[in-house]
Amino acid sequence: MNLLAFDTSTDTLSIAVQRGPEVWEHTGPGGAQASAALIPAVRSLMAQAGLSFDTLDAIVFGRGPGSFTGLRTACAVAQGLAFGARGGHGVPVLPVDTLLAVAEEARHAHGCTRVVAVLDARMNEVYHARCEWDAAPGHWRTDTDFGLDAPEALQPPAGWTVAGNAQAAYGERLAPAAPHVAVLPTARALLRLAPALLAAGAAVTASEALPRYIRDKVAQTTAERAALRAAQSGTGPATSAP
Repeated sequence: MNLLAFDTSTDTLSIAVQRGPEVWEHTGPGGAQASAALIPAVRSLMAQAGLSFDTLDAIVFGRGPGSFTGLRTACAVAQGLAFGARGGHGVPVLPVDTLLAVAEEARHAHGCTRVVAVLDARMNEVYHARCEWDAAPGHWRTDTDFGLDAPEALQPPAGWTVAGNAQAAYGERLAPAAPHVAVLPTARALLRLAPALLAAGAAVTASEALPRYIRDKVAQTTAERAALRAAQSGTGPATSAP
């Protein structure tokens, strides 16, 4: 298959292009830089692979959860490229859950088959989902609903591995008794997941491709940040003089 995949849900930009059995990839800074860097990097990889947008079978993107700005960027670029491909007739778009991509990267890199996938949600919380690899059909079984909780609330089942990028931020606050592996939702992982998802009918038209948001609030207020700092320092809530 000829596929273009990218993820901008974290602070790392990950892009990969597949042409048959060969893969070209790019990794760079994400975050605020992703919106400017994504399209030029995609065009460069497509040229290296000798592909045009008219020869793609699908465009794959990490739909979230993750950075609000990153998810909007990935979705908008996937939609725009898909709409314009094949002389305006378009190509299918495959939105893939980023926590599923985390689990797949943990399986590929570390052999993990029972994974609690986590991503740092900022604001003192983590996104999380349990993912279990079923070797017979060769696909993942995952939680229907993804969680959003404080790191202390995560309680992995015995024998499961916590995988993702949240331990670097929260340390011992995040499932200290469980084994951990540090992985990201890479574009390579999206490519490995794509064939089974496409076969299952998960691709949509460009207009139907949407991000997956778990939280409806982007940032804490100044008062909330102050209260959190006070709670962490044990000083209690700050007060102001009348």
